[in-house]
Amino acid sequence: MKRFLSYYHPRLPVYLVYMLQQVEYRPGKFLQWIFRAPDLTKVMHRQTLVKTAKAKVLLVILAGSQIFYTALIIWYLTFSPQLAVATLVLMPALVILITYLIVLFGWVYIEEPRRNRLLKQATKAFAVHPAIKIAISGSYGKTTMKELLATVLSEGRHIAATPGNKNVPVSHAAWVKKLSGAEQVLLIEYGEGAPGDVSKLAKLTHPDHGIITGLAPNHLDEYKTVAAVAKDLLSLADFVKPEKLFINTDGETFAGHNIGRYQTYGEDGVHGWKVEAPKISISGTSFNLKKGKKKIKVASGLLGRHQIGPLALTVALADELGLTPQQIEHGIAKTKPFAHRMEPRHQHGAWIIDDTYNGSIEGFRAGLALLGELPAKRKLYVTPGLVDQGEETEAVHVEIGQLISQAKPNVVVLMQNSATQYILKGLEAGDYQGELQIVADPLTFYTNLDQVVASGDLVLMQNDWTDNYN
Repeated sequence: MKRFLSYYHPRLPVYLVYMLQQVEYRPGKFLQWIFRAPDLTKVMHRQTLVKTAKAKVLLVILAGSQIFYTALIIWYLTFSPQLAVATLVLMPALVILITYLIVLFGWVYIEEPRRNRLLKQATKAFAVHPAIKIAISGSYGKTTMKELLATVLSEGRHIAATPGNKNVPVSHAAWVKKLSGAEQVLLIEYGEGAPGDVSKLAKLTHPDHGIITGLAPNHLDEYKTVAAVAKDLLSLADFVKPEKLFINTDGETFAGHNIGRYQTYGEDGVHGWKVEAPKISISGTSFNLKKGKKKIKVASGLLGRHQIGPLALTVALADELGLTPQQIEHGIAKTKPFAHRMEPRHQHGAWIIDDTYNGSIEGFRAGLALLGELPAKRKLYVTPGLVDQGEETEAVHVEIGQLISQAKPNVVVLMQNSATQYILKGLEAGDYQGELQIVADPLTFYTNLDQVVASGDLVLMQNDWTDNYN
């Protein structure tokens, strides 16, 4: 009943335009959310509508259609109650249909032609740019890898990196237009969401080096299988030489895939560089890196054993590009956790590790390994689970439950959603003995976290579901 009544809410246009913004005005994703949402008045929870020019135009059209149908219903009542009732029943569907048709028209006749022109220009711009282009792809860890390289390589080279997590063709096309042409290294993050995405990005950007940070069951609503994800990521090999493609082999992410021709990196080292004496703490990660007579002391603010491989690769590439050991060590010393990616903060005597941008099982594995390794009076683990796992949803979340059990936190806090039942199944299989809490309103929990923790606690928060998944 709540769902039905929410379609008649006076703010329906606001909810619909907000949903469009959240899915970047993609018609298909918009319809998926409409059919999935149990109550449209609840979709705008974490954020609010940004009133851009496009949003304002849509609001006027949709509000106008609401007023028109309301007036039509009142007019029909004077001579045909049956028509009035029929129009009342159909009104929300008609408003949603108008929304969809406007966006579909805009996508096909305005947005797509504009995108195609922009991409054609950008392909030429990337091709003629003289810089060394390093493509960074993978199911997880891309932004961290990019920021690591940006921080260290800037000690000796003029670099430019794609901003934030803007990693799709259109954002790359807009970015390359702003470059001066004097840059010596371009760091380009690749986002993958469907088969063929990596090839499209490589054709656009013409990479010289490639990095695949790892494989995990992401975006399985589009890829369907992990094998399809792997195939897309490894298509980067069609655009760079085998000796210039670096693949993260920590864990078993690429087990069973033929990657013997390519360079690999991980906790043991990379490209002849060997890792020695690693140390992990809440303040960071340190180790020695040796290759022949060369020795680099690595001391980073990044947290977790899983950061050893990316740090080692950063050193190897910096050395290849001609940076001195002093420049490399100075750059590594500047590296620190990035926002919401294994980011620690001290609060009321407790340590909070914010890993809410984590969106893969491998990231969960790394975070839970760190939680198990670090000392604390009491350990708390907080998660809603993962999204876009497709047919792997149950298996992935059962595994997460088992990984949580292995880490043995004192308290587990789960956010109530479609994945909760499977995490509980994994916790039961792992014989978890600690305290379990299930929270209905994640935002309220996060907002009042200071009332939950005590001095000496260690809290790990992994992933966060945006409104279109809740």
